[in-house]
Amino acid sequence: MALATVLAVLFLTFLDTTIVSVCLGSIQADLHAGVIALQWVVNAYALVFASLMLIAGSLSDRLGRKSVMVVGIVIFCSGSVLCALAPNVEALIAGRAVMGVGAAASEPGTLSVIRHLYGERAVRARALGAWAAVSGLALALGPVIGGVLVGAGDWRTVFWFNLALGIVLLVATVLFVPNSADPQPGRVDSTGFVLGTAALGCVIFAGISGERAGYSAPWIIALFVIGGLCLIAFVLVERRARNPMLDLKYLSKPIVRSALFVAFAVYFGVFSIFFFTALYLDVAVGYSGWRLAGVFAPMAAAIVLGSLLTGIWVGRAGSRVPMIVGCVFGAVGILLTRHYLTATPSFAPLAIVLAVAGLGFGIAVVPLTSAVLSHVPAAHSGMAASATNTSRQIGAVVGVVALGALVNAHLTGDLSDRLSAIGITGSIQKLIIDAIETGGGNVGGIDIAHPPVILRPIVDAATGAFRAGVHQALLASAVLILVAAAVTALVPAGPETETVDAEF
Repeated sequence: MALATVLAVLFLTFLDTTIVSVCLGSIQADLHAGVIALQWVVNAYALVFASLMLIAGSLSDRLGRKSVMVVGIVIFCSGSVLCALAPNVEALIAGRAVMGVGAAASEPGTLSVIRHLYGERAVRARALGAWAAVSGLALALGPVIGGVLVGAGDWRTVFWFNLALGIVLLVATVLFVPNSADPQPGRVDSTGFVLGTAALGCVIFAGISGERAGYSAPWIIALFVIGGLCLIAFVLVERRARNPMLDLKYLSKPIVRSALFVAFAVYFGVFSIFFFTALYLDVAVGYSGWRLAGVFAPMAAAIVLGSLLTGIWVGRAGSRVPMIVGCVFGAVGILLTRHYLTATPSFAPLAIVLAVAGLGFGIAVVPLTSAVLSHVPAAHSGMAASATNTSRQIGAVVGVVALGALVNAHLTGDLSDRLSAIGITGSIQKLIIDAIETGGGNVGGIDIAHPPVILRPIVDAATGAFRAGVHQALLASAVLILVAAAVTALVPAGPETETVDAEF
């Protein structure tokens, strides 16, 4: 029951990383949100989630993993209520940030509890297979469940669903999850927390805001510089701190470093599919919530299958080869998705290639998690879990920011060229671009997927620019994942033994 409960908590926090992807068209039309605002609807959750996870993991080691998890679930539910009642996109973004605080407090404990429940590596690898299956299932089912909920109601229904599930899990956590703690002497590494959070927050905020203000704007450059300086200071502080938020000595092993890079790259790629592919199918192609659920369902099944089978594989053979295989499958699936994501995509082939990508993601998640947990002492399992999941969340946030900049560039640059080619220039061109960026799939009451004949050339230009941007985003994601596979392949092969408790 303890394992089932923490897996369900994991499901809830990971589900909300992608569940809003199929709500974006509805949110855009209802709240008149632009592309950048929609990125913040996703990133407010992921950014806060990533920023606070390291300190939450350290606190859970000190104060008790169950206690911190319970507080996190309560905060998550409160944020869900704020989102469900949001009158505008700014309130929705604020609610998503509150949810991110709750997720950061809840999620690290799911891995560290498993680390304490299952001490032997082969048995723990199977438990981690279940953990990875659930995390992958949550990510893949996000668009599926979101599509069903939006189809049955509207985007607010998604957040009422979060509240209901959160209340059930709050009760289950109190009843079934054992508490464990490994108090460390000395004070909490508050300096490291402030510097790490500031570094990530400044860089990501500048990355998103630069799309509108321009990356040459003085205040954008200043934010990047401040973020970089905070990162340098963070590393220096963590090297000297008595109880660092992130103990850098655990990164000395090549397998751990490559696992964290794989985590970053895989989730960078995951969001090229879950955010941009889902948004394209929703807005440009006109997929209903039910149809979006159907096209992503095989991917969800493939992630679960890959994770469960790989849990057994990792328990017997270690982490290195499964990580490489997972990355290759994931990259191939993304490239095939790019090929089949046309102006009028065929449903069955698209669902199949998404499943290939999902199989790769499922295979990769188990070994990267096992590699980190197997080389960090159990007393610091919260830190290890936080480091792994911070890498995932940073990959997700950076993916949405970097790829969003790429897609948005096509919406402004490529669309301008396409409109000029059909004779639309000047103020009319600017008006159309502004409408596309801020009006979403229902610009002025016009259905982008099924426009009037007189507007078809303009709509084709807009959706063509959007599709070109998504194609570039998918290509960049696949390349990064293949780089991660190559880096892992360079790690010397050898038996995986758990010697960290003796070494440190």
